[in-house]
Amino acid sequence: MICLGIESTAHTFGIGIVKDGKVLSNIKRTYTTESGGIIPMESAKHHQENKNEIYFEALDEASIKEGDIDVISFSQGPGLAPCLLEGMKFAKELTTKLKKSIVPVNHCIAHLEIGKLTGAKNPVMLYVSGANTQIIAYEEGKYRIFGETLDIGVGNFIDNFARYLGIGFPGGPTIQKLAEKGEHYIELPYKVKGMDITLSGILTNLKQKVESKKYSTNDLAYSMQETIFAMLVETAERALAHTGKNELLLGGGVACNSRLQEMCKIMCKERKAKFFCPDNSLLQDNGAMIAYTGEILFNNGDYIDVKDIDITDILPRQRTDDVEIKYK
Repeated sequence: MICLGIESTAHTFGIGIVKDGKVLSNIKRTYTTESGGIIPMESAKHHQENKNEIYFEALDEASIKEGDIDVISFSQGPGLAPCLLEGMKFAKELTTKLKKSIVPVNHCIAHLEIGKLTGAKNPVMLYVSGANTQIIAYEEGKYRIFGETLDIGVGNFIDNFARYLGIGFPGGPTIQKLAEKGEHYIELPYKVKGMDITLSGILTNLKQKVESKKYSTNDLAYSMQETIFAMLVETAERALAHTGKNELLLGGGVACNSRLQEMCKIMCKERKAKFFCPDNSLLQDNGAMIAYTGEILFNNGDYIDVKDIDITDILPRQRTDDVEIKYK
């Protein structure tokens, strides 16, 4: 069975093709800016302009033809509405053209499911992306959120800080390089509440320190990473203890950060838990994770027939724990 997946929740438009749980292709293009953050309508325009080229490149990489596709899946939410709409419209176009069924997929759950290619069986997932920062684990028919940010996602936090420094979007990779050059830790607020975190106050404090001109950019980036990642690791460890699980899985674009991976590994080693982290190509937003999850859903009868595709819509505010998991 061959499933095609379309990812378009934010700045990335990706198409992945999966056959019987194996990734055949994973092609994507990312909207970037030289300064400032993501502009939803501009990102949606990027998706519209690149979708066909990405589609045919994905078919070529997978060495298949259009007629070989059995089902189409797409990111239904959460995400930016203009961007989600582009993905859904393209999915409906292909569904109508190829006369195949369509599978709406929750973006966050797709990050978790593709992560299981690492060998994780029943993990606690530390999911860290632009808008989402959640600690997720499966319990009683749903992927439950045991902890999350109470204000802004860690990826948006880092991009906002980078933007204040005059760094373009996305800012995470540049901030990591600056942090690697930092030599002195600068004390910052530490905001953990149980298994939840807050970040907006820390961002304000960082901006004040930038304005004071007393600290180097490298040291501020280093201190920011050490503080925020320590908060994330603390809450993840608390979730492991609370759930009794012994596997930690990293997911989301921020999980590409090597320092965060290192800190998670240290914590897992100390508590004798297993640590899992996919390749960066599967941590970042991508179509393969949508196809992988779409195939699971389709095989369990969770799909919409081509004649009923008009009832399919995007869900920009859909939460991980809104979705009933019927295939467990």
